Amino acid sequence: MGDMLKELRERSKKRKKLLAQTLGVSGVDELRQVLGTSEEISRKKRVDEKEPVVVSSEKSTVKENETSDELVYRDSSTFLKGTQSSNPHNDYCQHFVDTGQRPQNFIRDVGLADRFEEYPKLRELIKLKDDLIAQTATPPMYLKCDLQNFDLKELNSKFDVILVEPPLEEYQRTMGVTNVQFWSWDHIMNLDIGEVAAQRSFVFLWCGSSEGLDMGRYCLRKWGFRRCEDICWIRTNINNPGHSKNLEQKAVFQRTKEHCLMGIKGTVRRSTDGDFIHANVDIDLIISEDTEYGSLEKPVEIFHIIEHFCLGRRRLHVFGRDSTIRPGWLTVGPELTNTNFNADSYASYFTPSTLTTSCTERIEALRPKSPPPKGKGAAGGRGRGGFNRGRGRGR
Repeated sequence: MGDMLKELRERSKKRKKLLAQTLGVSGVDELRQVLGTSEEISRKKRVDEKEPVVVSSEKSTVKENETSDELVYRDSSTFLKGTQSSNPHNDYCQHFVDTGQRPQNFIRDVGLADRFEEYPKLRELIKLKDDLIAQTATPPMYLKCDLQNFDLKELNSKFDVILVEPPLEEYQRTMGVTNVQFWSWDHIMNLDIGEVAAQRSFVFLWCGSSEGLDMGRYCLRKWGFRRCEDICWIRTNINNPGHSKNLEQKAVFQRTKEHCLMGIKGTVRRSTDGDFIHANVDIDLIISEDTEYGSLEKPVEIFHIIEHFCLGRRRLHVFGRDSTIRPGWLTVGPELTNTNFNADSYASYFTPSTLTTSCTERIEALRPKSPPPKGKGAAGGRGRGGFNRGRGRGR
């Protein structure tokens, strides 16, 4: 009988250890507090097991108070109840709460240099496209102007790609920017972007992460564009981990991303307009380090995405700065310190046969392509009518 009781006690200890590990407590001593087991129940168990109860009620109360006061949480394992995880260090969300390091900090191979190391064909494609873009790029031009009073039609040109990077009022609240004149969405909507857009063209609009997601769509519609994509910038904080101190009043979570809406004007199809666009070369996600507090800089990768996608050479950057002046682009905005734009000189860079960067045979062979359209009603095809959709089957 004594051996059986001893074996049962050993099993009970093992079950308690496994239960403590599952609930995330540091030991068996804290298991009673987590489960809410009272001292009276434990005393009854001791009486049933014919063990004398030495601890009085006053001493037990004092001991419970001392235990609760001395309880110190050293990591997140205590809070990981019900996760069924034996390794709490894989919880990157809780790691962000504990250390301030964002979960996106641990995504590997996000830089432009090492992203395609395991994909030699994609690496070759990106290099060939970058070389061709550099060869066909126009000299950088820039124009310092007050966009609230400047008429974009004075540029005397139509553009294939327009990147709009407005200084939103949101940046003052979240990024601590104070040295620029902020624009409301009503003023942004009044820009004549549609007047300088070519018959088939694209617009990329940085719209923040709050009300801009809705107001940006209104702007695209007013300018004559249809929203077709949403590029998301995921901001890491590897160099400066911590929690954001400037939070949106209506925000439920800490916002660590920003959106760039993409709009299309005219009819452009991936399967037939390969002379103007190369789809699926890049993804709609940018993962890069967050800018310094008080800075309006955006990731330079947005330029690579635009240039890889659209083969049009007429590119306009609205609300540009000295740091964003780039070959192949016309940059306009009030934050520029100088001007070298001349409408006649800029127009001389383009002829009807040189409006695009063109494409080499090797790039055409490497780039991802959409499947060719299938003939309607073709024999053996899988289009409509290709299968008998009646209820009965042939006998």
